[in-house]
Amino acid sequence: MVQAMASSGDPLRGLPALFTRAQARRAGLTDRELYRLRDDGMVEALGYGHFRRTDIGALGDPDLLEIAQRAPRSTLCLTTALAQHGLTDEIPAATDVALPRGQHRPATTAPVRWHSFDPETFDVGRTEMPLDETTSIGLYGPERTIIDAIRLRHQEGPELGYNALKRWLARPGVMPSDLLQMAAHFPATGKALREALEILL
Repeated sequence: MVQAMASSGDPLRGLPALFTRAQARRAGLTDRELYRLRDDGMVEALGYGHFRRTDIGALGDPDLLEIAQRAPRSTLCLTTALAQHGLTDEIPAATDVALPRGQHRPATTAPVRWHSFDPETFDVGRTEMPLDETTSIGLYGPERTIIDAIRLRHQEGPELGYNALKRWLARPGVMPSDLLQMAAHFPATGKALREALEILL
């Protein structure tokens, strides 16, 4: 019983903000106790045996928390990343997430649009975005995301990258040379990027 557990200490002690049913069992919680904690609002179910504590400032987006838990190398990309950086007004119906090519794409309750990126360049321009006190998710920086939008314009449409580049160039302190330097990792994109810069500068 949760009440009995609470009297002998914190029933969630030792569990991270985001945890699995298996982790809860190793911490001494039975399934019945775990679901009672859920019903009492102490944990939130994220689907497929994943849970989030509600008592330690786990304020991140539940969809992103689930994605980060299910696939630790997940990295927000394309329209989703552009929206994070304020470089597009588009609101994607599903979260754009990149994984290294060949890595398993897990099932999620969150709507996800998976993308496979070359493992050799996967970490170029990749940063981490905190979701809560213990969880973060990968996020491509503005320059990398613009390059990807231009690189994948045959899939994403030509306007996505062009409009993002235009907004980025309007920001104080940006250096087109930084963009071109990063684009050197993606040789097939260089010409299209230089042509776009010539028009906009």
